[in-house]
Amino acid sequence: MKNQFKILKCMSVVSTITLVSHSAFAADAGKPGLPQLDVTTWPSQIFWLIVLFAIGYVIMSRIVTPRIGTVLEERRKRLDDDLAKARESSEDAAKIRAGYEETLETARAEAAAYAKDAAVKATQSAEAANAKLSKKLATKAQAAEAKLAKARSEAMESLNAVAVDAAIAATQHLTGIKATKAQAEKTVKSLAKTMTPQESN
Repeated sequence: MKNQFKILKCMSVVSTITLVSHSAFAADAGKPGLPQLDVTTWPSQIFWLIVLFAIGYVIMSRIVTPRIGTVLEERRKRLDDDLAKARESSEDAAKIRAGYEETLETARAEAAAYAKDAAVKATQSAEAANAKLSKKLATKAQAAEAKLAKARSEAMESLNAVAVDAAIAATQHLTGIKATKAQAEKTVKSLAKTMTPQESN
């Protein structure tokens, strides 16, 4: 409505200028003063002013203004459609973002669970390997102790045999009496039993 009023105002100004110019050219050049101030021409000027104003009004109201209104309406609809599309796009983007965050949170939870499970399995594997190694070392230690005991027993037997021979030789050399092997072994064993507690201390 405001635009129509402005357009009509402009049309009236243009019509007035046109009428004044036309009256100026049509005035008698021989008469002094401005022709538009000649009172005898005012009725015709007013008539043509009304005619031009009516024609301009009809043209503006029937042709120009509806077309401008149609263009503005199309533009408004286009803007509304663009705004609706923008809102739909924003909602879609929000949904996609929510889905992405949900997927990311799920992936984080799965990764944490996987890491925790892997840590538990690694701990169990380490404990099993440690137990297996301890058992293997214990077995080797037992075998080494058995070998050591066997070697010690063999060494003691050899030492007893050497001691028996030495005792027989020493007795014969010192007393001239040849002791039997059984007597020498008995003597050595009794001495060995006597020495064993002393070595332990």
